[in-house]
Amino acid sequence: MGNFTSKPSSPPETMKSDFLKVDGTKITLRGEEVILRGTAIGGWMNMENFITGYTGHEHQVRAALKDVLGEEKYEYFFDKFLEYFFGEEDAKFFASLGLNCIRVPINYHHFEDDMNPRVFKKEGLKHLDRVIDVCAKYGIYTIIDLHSAPGGQNFDWHSDNPTHKAAFYDHKDFQDRTIIIWEHLARHYKHNTWVAGYNPLNEPTDEKHTRLIDFYERVEMAIRKIDENHILFLDTFAADFSHFGKPLPNSVYTCHDYSNYGFPSAPELYTGTKEQIQLHKDAYERKTEYMRKHKGPVWVGEFGPVYQNAHDGFPDWEKINDSRFDVLNLQLDIYDKARASWSIWVYKDVGFQGMVYAGEDTPYVKLIWEFLQKQKHLAANKWGADDSQVKDLFKPVVEWLATNAPTIKSRYPASGGVNDSWNVAGHLSRLVRNILLSEEMVKEYAELFRGKSKEELDELAKSFSFGNCTQRTRLNEILKKDSKRGEKGLSEKV
Repeated sequence: MGNFTSKPSSPPETMKSDFLKVDGTKITLRGEEVILRGTAIGGWMNMENFITGYTGHEHQVRAALKDVLGEEKYEYFFDKFLEYFFGEEDAKFFASLGLNCIRVPINYHHFEDDMNPRVFKKEGLKHLDRVIDVCAKYGIYTIIDLHSAPGGQNFDWHSDNPTHKAAFYDHKDFQDRTIIIWEHLARHYKHNTWVAGYNPLNEPTDEKHTRLIDFYERVEMAIRKIDENHILFLDTFAADFSHFGKPLPNSVYTCHDYSNYGFPSAPELYTGTKEQIQLHKDAYERKTEYMRKHKGPVWVGEFGPVYQNAHDGFPDWEKINDSRFDVLNLQLDIYDKARASWSIWVYKDVGFQGMVYAGEDTPYVKLIWEFLQKQKHLAANKWGADDSQVKDLFKPVVEWLATNAPTIKSRYPASGGVNDSWNVAGHLSRLVRNILLSEEMVKEYAELFRGKSKEELDELAKSFSFGNCTQRTRLNEILKKDSKRGEKGLSEKV
């Protein structure tokens, strides 16, 4: 039996065999293959706008809410939000589906302040410890994922980066601070065998393709000096491993495998044609070429469709969702045949993509409902946006850019594969809608909370508790069915 506590007071009696490890093409426990199947607690210790319905970036919405609520009520609200968002009932439900691993995205702001760098905030471990331990209680592994690193390891909202540049690679100081954070986390969790491993950076976007590799070598050495047992799960952006050499030891190289057919921007409705199926198979083969070449395991760290509802203006929204579930089934079948581990995105939200979600009748969703419809109408946030109502407005500017600066068509990152969102229109919308418009709308969102009492804030936060959430039943049935496909190894640990 593994160690169930994240408290580092005295080293528990653990053996190397209690940890998951990489053995050739497999992740194993005591020589038996373990396929990790699960989800991510996105929108929790790393908030994302589309998940909880705000606009802009996490640090912006937090600052705006602090201005509106004041320090005391601000701290109270977010502590209750973190408490309710994932608890024992969530872990119990997750385990009932037969799933065995949860990826936990975290934001560096929980552990370090930009105005007080290199000083590790131990209070940031409060909720992380709690969730790791309650997952362990139900036989669920966790993977700690640094989704937001100092300076921004990528140029998008999900790294809490308010710009369109990844400064992480241009300033060694940001990298040094990230190393320090990982040293603290490794020291704290080194004995916890229910932590499957560490995901040092989420979707890092290094245009030069070499600085990321150098950082991975640094962080691997830093972690291994403290913790020699946990697996490292190593990302790159757009599954581009073309500049990577020999894999680092006890490491799983990961890909994210979103299909454009699972989003409003799909080129056509997915109907399961031979061409559509082959396109997805080819995408997986391309994204995992490096792993297969070096005979290592595969972990699909993110994938999954978004879903429409009756309020989105699609008369055939249920048929659209059916097609997206078909895409999901196809991808799960591809992963099963490849014996790949996976983590679907995402566990909980406000009804857009989650396995469970805060429904329309909850205090929080009622409060933000009109704002939520407005930001959807304007396509203020990038993820899964339906831009049909603003597309014509931007089309002349897209054409103007492409004509006068034709190199923008190959601007990093460029489109390709099943997900073709990185085109001229995508770059323009990021700067104008997803940054400029979106961050201005943060103030409007925050004003909805003005004058709220602690009791009202508690009820708002409690909207995300498992008992107040709605299950996306068909999605969960699909995941439960997939979990039955020959899982081995976990029963021995439990």
